[in-house]
Amino acid sequence: MAEIIQRDGTWAFDGSTVRITPGLHRSVPLFRQTYGEIAVPLEAVSGVVYEPERKRGRLRLRLREGCDPLLQATGGRLPDAADPYRLTVDVDRSGVAEYVAEEIRQALLLEQIPKEPAKAYLLPGPPVPVSVRSSDGTVSFDGTQVRIDWSDTSDRIKRATGPRVITVGELVQVEWLPNSGYEDGFMRFVTRETVFSKLPPEKDPYALDLWGSARRDLLTALVATAVTARLPHPATRAIDAAERPRLAAATASTTATTTTTPDATTPGATTADATTADATTADATTAGATTASPADHHDVLLRRLRELGELHRDGVLTDEEFAMTKAAVLRDF
Repeated sequence: MAEIIQRDGTWAFDGSTVRITPGLHRSVPLFRQTYGEIAVPLEAVSGVVYEPERKRGRLRLRLREGCDPLLQATGGRLPDAADPYRLTVDVDRSGVAEYVAEEIRQALLLEQIPKEPAKAYLLPGPPVPVSVRSSDGTVSFDGTQVRIDWSDTSDRIKRATGPRVITVGELVQVEWLPNSGYEDGFMRFVTRETVFSKLPPEKDPYALDLWGSARRDLLTALVATAVTARLPHPATRAIDAAERPRLAAATASTTATTTTTPDATTPGATTADATTADATTADATTAGATTASPADHHDVLLRRLRELGELHRDGVLTDEEFAMTKAAVLRDF
């Protein structure tokens, strides 16, 4: 086994897995300590390099594109110090760092690991449930839905819409940009209905505006990664997009050549008629089983719509912002 232990953390390579453990020293960023140990399979590695410097050097592990939900969610925008695939090495341990890097490189050659992008995530991302309190509110993810509870300092628009709950099935992607200290960051949950939204993060009820402590707000990347790991892989989405025109053409061709067939039990009835009848019966059954919303839900809905109307009349909300936030409130109820 090749191993290097530093104050910044520990890397251990057993021939098939690079196990990265963050250090416990206060100089190690909170994000890396919270993210915890990462087991990187060799098939996820594209390369490794040791960068020597006068006082200390750095080991950097390069992963194949598309293999890690953390890199996918953050888009390579994590600060260097918070990057878990980077290890600061004391100058007197540079020989050990070179040895570890060479062992990983030799294994990549022997196993003939491909360089092209991965077609599925090879790392799992952080476990769920995960919850992070940021400057704009608290965001939680339980594996099936995202919940955002706004803080008292959130924009009036967000507080007026109330807590936001988004299921994984509604999501298209998560956009994340860290708070650099000089410029605000954000984490936006893009759904099929908001994919063309142009609202700024501070007013978008589907986005967290990251303007406070950069150290704390950086933890929102945990939620972004956990959600990204449970969305369709980018390679799958690309295939679906390429296949969509062909499937649409095939569907149109099938529809054009389809004829109705009389039902064996009802003279003159067609399969389409039977299907329509079944659907009607199902709708009626569902409607009968649905219970009315409690009165207090209506009170909450009316109060939030009234608050939005006041914000619109006062000029706080533009017509576009009012329409979008009103639609979000109505959809939740």
